[in-house]
Amino acid sequence: MIKDERKAVLVALINGKDEHDETQEHLDELAFLAETAGIATLKQFTQRLSHPDVRTFVGKGKLEEIKTFVFLKGVSSVIFDDDLSPSQLRNLEKELNPESREDFKVRIYDRSLLILDIFVLRAQTAQARTQVELAMNQYLLPRLTRLWTHLERQRGGTGTRGGSGEKEIETDRRVIKADIKALKEELEKIDKQRQTQRKSRTSIVRISFVGYTNVGKSTLMNLLSKANVKAENKLFATVDATVRKVVIGDIPFLLSDTVGFIRKLPHHLIESFKSTLDEVREADLLLHVADIAHPFHKNHIDVVTKTLGEIGAGNIPVVLILNKIDLLEKTEEPVDWEEQKGYYRSLGFEQVIFVSAFEKEKIQELKKLVYDEVKKKHLMIYPNYLAPQYDWTEEV
Repeated sequence: MIKDERKAVLVALINGKDEHDETQEHLDELAFLAETAGIATLKQFTQRLSHPDVRTFVGKGKLEEIKTFVFLKGVSSVIFDDDLSPSQLRNLEKELNPESREDFKVRIYDRSLLILDIFVLRAQTAQARTQVELAMNQYLLPRLTRLWTHLERQRGGTGTRGGSGEKEIETDRRVIKADIKALKEELEKIDKQRQTQRKSRTSIVRISFVGYTNVGKSTLMNLLSKANVKAENKLFATVDATVRKVVIGDIPFLLSDTVGFIRKLPHHLIESFKSTLDEVREADLLLHVADIAHPFHKNHIDVVTKTLGEIGAGNIPVVLILNKIDLLEKTEEPVDWEEQKGYYRSLGFEQVIFVSAFEKEKIQELKKLVYDEVKKKHLMIYPNYLAPQYDWTEEV
């Protein structure tokens, strides 16, 4: 049997609240996450259960079905759409890595580990790498087992050492605890430096892009700021926070692009990225970008709104930007944009605009809207400011 190092099967539960279409969307997103991590999906497995099996997440029969396929096809990874408890991970490792198959080890991922793995690959700056390393160590600490060395590739630069016996695991546990302590101290230093930098910005309006991952935030950032922010059709293309000084009309402001949100974003990752997310928490205005062409974009909007509340940014004024209208305009059904605007306003978004970052549609309207909002904030800082009049049909 030749083991395929970059092939996986996906596993998800359908509980009483979920519909099949919603579960399929979750699996499609999981497949996209796997693709972003460089892993191709061979098959998807689902099981309808009211709650996960306490021992192995899925039931005994479904687990046997997964094992048969994995062993037959030589699949290297099994990826679960929910987080696994340490005991579930240990039991699954034993089931999928029996002693009779010493030459064939199957990696077990849960959703959090897969996302952390992507962040390890994507983090570029020293701050982001430190944040991701801390989150990965906090994830790994309660999950050390005799088979845990299969996680070595994901751990990247964590500095821990794998081992096959209890003595080695205890050594690794002590090393990880020491790493966590050192990483927290390093992030505290970075946070103090960032706080000093942000205090110097009190005389300028600050705006931050937020939104679900892969909705076009970085592309819009590039259009508004003429910055060269990495933008590609992959989840978490942006991990490091980017801040640019922008001038629209004659008013300068700071525009930031931060990591995209996603459902079930790992708790450790949110905690580790506290200093990065301060760019969101301390913004005067949030530009919430959503992919209007995605069939579940309303769910994505809800996830972002909920996450903003969880990180303490729920009361900041928001402009909802519905991106990718070019994809809707290609459908046979005509779109009543005023009716659409009324719908999103009924959800609580007072400011709503429809754009296409890819086709550069409605970008001037977006600039005018941003300018009007910035001017309101700017006048609070500089009440004697006299704003000139602009012709927004021309580039300003």
